[in-house]
Amino acid sequence: MATEKKPFPLQVNGARGEVALWIGDVPLVIAATMGGLSAVSTRLECKSFQDLFVRLSGVEAAATLAGIELLTVKGDRLAAIDSLRLKHFPACAAAFSAALAHHFDDGDEGNVEAVEKAA
Repeated sequence: MATEKKPFPLQVNGARGEVALWIGDVPLVIAATMGGLSAVSTRLECKSFQDLFVRLSGVEAAATLAGIELLTVKGDRLAAIDSLRLKHFPACAAAFSAALAHHFDDGDEGNVEAVEKAA
């Protein structure tokens, strides 16, 4: 018996690096904003971006809770935390990794045409 995939009820702006995440029946949209990453890093006392990345993508409990709380841009983060179970950690790690990957996309060179016209 195949499980039916439910439609995601929140808008997700992939161009901004937003990623959809279900935690139980709670939909969230997360994004690795610099403010959110800074808050997670501070809370976890990370010494480097690599440490932050490893902890968020490595299904560490404290990092997962901090990531849900501080990287959620849409959805009920408190309901998600209340619904969180160990079975949700792999999906959280994948969503955090996808959101972080947005910062490393090669398409972030800016608007070359506008720069050339301004010169």
